[in-house]
Amino acid sequence: MPGNSGTQVRTFFRTAPFYYPEPPPVRHTLLTGGSMLAVNSGGGMKRFFVSMTLLIGVLVLLVPGPVRAQTSDSTPPPQHPTTHPAATHHTATHHAATHTTAHTRTVAHRHRRRPLTAHELARSHRLQRAFVASSQLRPMAQQLAQTPTPAAYSGVSSYAHSHTGEAAAAAWLALGHAYLLERKFPEAVSALRSAHLADATKAQPDGALADYSAYLTAQAFLQSNQLPQAEQVLNDYAGRYPDSIFVNSVPILRANLLVQEGDPQAALTTLNPHRQEPIAGHADFQLALAKAEALAGHTAEAQQLFEHVYLDYPLSIEAGVARSQLATNGVLATLPPDKRRAHADALYNAGHLADAEDEYRSLAGQSNIDEASRNALLAAAAECDWKLHRLSQTQLNALPDTNGEAGARRMYLLMELARDKGDNTTQQSIVTQMETRFPDSPWLAEALYSSGNMYLLLKDYPHAITYYGELATRFPTHKYGPSAHWRAGWLNYRLAQYAEAARLFDEQIHVYAGGKEIPDALYWRARIYEDQEHKPSAAATYYATILRVFPHYYYAMLAQDRLMQLGAVTPDSIADLDALHPVTIPELTDDVPEDDPHVVKARLLANAGLNEYIAPEIRASDGSDEWGAFAEAEIYASYGESWRAMRLLKRAIPFYTSAPIEAIPVAYWRILFPQMYWTDIKADAERNGLDPYMVASLIRQETEFNPAAISNKSAYGLMQLLPSVGRSLAKEEGIRHFQTTELLNPSTNIRLGTLYLKQTLEKFGGQPEYAFAAYNAGDDRVIDWQSIGNYHGIDEFVESIPFTETREYVQAILRNEQIYRELDKLTAQRAQR
Repeated sequence: MPGNSGTQVRTFFRTAPFYYPEPPPVRHTLLTGGSMLAVNSGGGMKRFFVSMTLLIGVLVLLVPGPVRAQTSDSTPPPQHPTTHPAATHHTATHHAATHTTAHTRTVAHRHRRRPLTAHELARSHRLQRAFVASSQLRPMAQQLAQTPTPAAYSGVSSYAHSHTGEAAAAAWLALGHAYLLERKFPEAVSALRSAHLADATKAQPDGALADYSAYLTAQAFLQSNQLPQAEQVLNDYAGRYPDSIFVNSVPILRANLLVQEGDPQAALTTLNPHRQEPIAGHADFQLALAKAEALAGHTAEAQQLFEHVYLDYPLSIEAGVARSQLATNGVLATLPPDKRRAHADALYNAGHLADAEDEYRSLAGQSNIDEASRNALLAAAAECDWKLHRLSQTQLNALPDTNGEAGARRMYLLMELARDKGDNTTQQSIVTQMETRFPDSPWLAEALYSSGNMYLLLKDYPHAITYYGELATRFPTHKYGPSAHWRAGWLNYRLAQYAEAARLFDEQIHVYAGGKEIPDALYWRARIYEDQEHKPSAAATYYATILRVFPHYYYAMLAQDRLMQLGAVTPDSIADLDALHPVTIPELTDDVPEDDPHVVKARLLANAGLNEYIAPEIRASDGSDEWGAFAEAEIYASYGESWRAMRLLKRAIPFYTSAPIEAIPVAYWRILFPQMYWTDIKADAERNGLDPYMVASLIRQETEFNPAAISNKSAYGLMQLLPSVGRSLAKEEGIRHFQTTELLNPSTNIRLGTLYLKQTLEKFGGQPEYAFAAYNAGDDRVIDWQSIGNYHGIDEFVESIPFTETREYVQAILRNEQIYRELDKLTAQRAQR
């Protein structure tokens, strides 16, 4: 984000060794525990609606397993390759194929699948007609789904009134769904009834989306406490809509309805036949069963089920309901303390710090907790408070100073408070005390890592090396072990202590072969071989290993250049390097069955703006485990949500940065590396003397091509311009009466963003690495990092960037550029065939 020189925070170097950017803002629906949360992840809440009976059971189709967390769209960081060929890894830059050892790969484009039945084919044809008929509805329905303004409602309503049949039905469904989210139940019921009537005929009384209109109508009745009407809609739902994705959800919905009506026996009769089915493994089913048992007077069975939901589904909304019930019944305090502690730890590990803090303190207040456990719980609660920026020195001093893990955690937090104050003397004193009192405690490892980060930021490399090195020596298997070991090695390199750096790099490759730092260690060990030890054949071996194992990494591009400079050199054979293997690329296919009823229905749902149902609808298809993520991503990309499509494929195939271009179908690559707004990008890049691939790569890294992205620092649009920067650039461009919201216009944002990038490049002598770093962290920080001096090349500067986010940002843009070029080259070659 440009113009952000004062916003990076030291928490990058607290306890998380690597930073992965949050996804750009997009309004989406989270289905959790049968509930819907309509949120905007980047710019504040648009609508917030939680109901324990709304859309109950849809998660059965989304998330299998007994313990499930509420998840965001964020992409999880994939792992690096190890000596196990099936491992995966992350980031880099492509290289010429002359130095590549072929990856294990299978790319499938056509798959044999069972033929559709006559019934399925008829459904598919009808859904396809509805999809074609409602295609012009999509932009209006998507607008309503994203931003439910009166104008958006009016647009979809006008469409519904001016069309008939399937097109009108889709519009009415979009309206009903939106009203339901707004808790406008009478309007929702009316619109959904119109949806049902619009495409019903004598021959086919149920339309293409009749199962949706019926299910959502039942939800509206249930939410407005019109229970008989809801029950009437749900009666024989499975018989009327046997192919619906909601069939498995209806028993839960009916059971909740019957409980509300005061008929627990009927609720149990509804649920009992499904106890051995997969649906029973979900929290919403178990909670419905618990409520029915409780109402039936089966106290012991109900309590056991509430305990099960609370303890075994800690991150679900249902767990909160179960906890309230257990507390009301006075049995919460009787639960096994170790299980309650595990529940609190699950909340803590998931980042639910406020809830975890409440749970720790609640448990610590129980009379059946021994003193050691109570002290541990209070220390855990204190760390939650620290991470929530509300822990005071007084609160921390009040905790008992014990010789157990609670005491170690307390001292770690005292060290962090000292670091926050810039009190290096106290920080060093506390770590020294911890080394004596708690030599084997993981909290000493935390203190050592945080201290190393502290001195790294202070440019006090000898102190940083000491703390990192001690962590790696004392705690080699700790989660921060690989990172600390690498940083000790790298800082030795920066201090020209090459023999020690070489030793540590070799150790890194041998001990931490599966770590994220391996490409870095390979490259810089090769540089020592080349520059200090003058062993070109050994250097060539390391460079070639990077190209073989990490083909799309930043260091692969650099290794390629170094090999070209070395010329004709015969690489050595080194056992540790021979043991490294590239990731195995699993079978991928872009052969989506176009006539599959669920696939066609998913596309129809996109026309109606019912985005949260696209994934479960696709997953109901035969064989969707092979192509489902791609099919879903294609749908999002087709209506302009390239960022959502990209994030989906990043999660589905996190190994893509390890794959040669030819190892993955091109259609996947085009979603992962879109060229939206290409005309504007090319024109504005040329006007400012920029490479259009550079501009596209920067946009991909900044916002994943989300034109509506607004960061928590108020940076706007594709290229994330601050309003002040936008105003200044607009004035230079002669744009009169400029408004900040114009930065959300892709053309305007690209026009001003390319100008800003040009100016940043000029400010830093045309060196892209400096410019990208400044774009992310601010000019002042880059100037500060440059002032350290003694860099022997731009690669050394990049590796020395102390903010992991900025370092990976710079490397990723360079990688993106190379992949864009490779894709266009491949496309041109295929066009000539």
